[in-house]
Amino acid sequence: MELIKSALKNSNGVGTNQQGKGPSTLICFSHLRWDFVYQRPQHLLSRFATMFDVYFIEEPHFDASNEPTLSFKLKADNLWVVTPHLPANTSKENSEKIQKTILDKFVKKRNLQDFIFWYYTPMALPFSRHYTPGLTIYDCMDELSHFKNAPKELIGFEKELFQKADLVFTGGHSLYEYKKDKHKNIHPFPSSIDKKHFEQARTIQEDPADQAPIGKPRLGFYGVIDERFDIDLIAQIAQKRPDWNIVLLGPVVKINPDTLPRHTNIHYLGQKSYNELPSYLSGWNVAMVPFMLNDSTKFISPTKTPEYLAAGIPVVSTPIKDVVSPYGDEGMVSIASNADEFVAAAERYMKLDKKKWLPVIDDFLSSNSWSITFMDMMKNINNTVKKKQALEV
Repeated sequence: MELIKSALKNSNGVGTNQQGKGPSTLICFSHLRWDFVYQRPQHLLSRFATMFDVYFIEEPHFDASNEPTLSFKLKADNLWVVTPHLPANTSKENSEKIQKTILDKFVKKRNLQDFIFWYYTPMALPFSRHYTPGLTIYDCMDELSHFKNAPKELIGFEKELFQKADLVFTGGHSLYEYKKDKHKNIHPFPSSIDKKHFEQARTIQEDPADQAPIGKPRLGFYGVIDERFDIDLIAQIAQKRPDWNIVLLGPVVKINPDTLPRHTNIHYLGQKSYNELPSYLSGWNVAMVPFMLNDSTKFISPTKTPEYLAAGIPVVSTPIKDVVSPYGDEGMVSIASNADEFVAAAERYMKLDKKKWLPVIDDFLSSNSWSITFMDMMKNINNTVKKKQALEV
């Protein structure tokens, strides 16, 4: 444990909240790794790091050769990714004990009122529930209990987290409707965009090296290829239009890669960094949201939908609730329930006059940004802190 002690000693945790009131240090407990797919947690916490010292605590890596260690990686000003490294044979019980020790050493001799505990996973409760920080926030970005291999304890832990939390955010409107009766201070914050980043796709001329040899027209998708991904739909589209090419970017997780369709016009190019995405998007004719309708997609709000649109790429999606409303209802995205509808919608988009279409899209997206989401969340945080402080007087 000596390396853990040293790392904790060297992270002073001095807050940088410019308001001078309320907590100044934010500790995030996440089931997602910072360097996996750049999405909601990264967009939000990189902005919260302008107001707080942010420590993003990942789930452990079981790769330590002997004693547990702890790594700190500075990802941006005031933002550290904290990763426990435990021996491969560490039991679940001992893993929780070690993480509790790490947290205890971090918090020791600090004023708990100076902390925000920000949860992306209720599974962090076993090693953090004994604390009552200045503010507890649950950013419920997905219905994790519906995902493949979800821990059986998750539902009970989430119920407990709702009781502990001062403030709850949800990752979309349908998830908000599902959860709204579970907490008195809950607010929907659906997926947003970094518009300038994805607008680069509109002017990039050069294809990435691995995409350049692929013929057009191209239908594209980026994201995690998992139990939500409609494998059969992709196979059917590829079969119906062998002259089209389907480009799929992203890691394959929780499903057997051998089950993926292997037609000559389907191209798996692997995971790409967030910074690389506009270059790939620039070479697509149509973007896809090809998710199945099942428990794992019932409440999702795919971030890629507004990102595709900001890139200037028309989108065809299966009828995911938070894509249908607002994007489908407003005519911004075509909704397709099967391969024939998907192909027909894509064919229409390939004839699209973008000079008329893009101004409509830009107007629709004008109030949609992660910075606006961050500022609105900060308003909720400040209001909640003020109410708590008033009750303590």
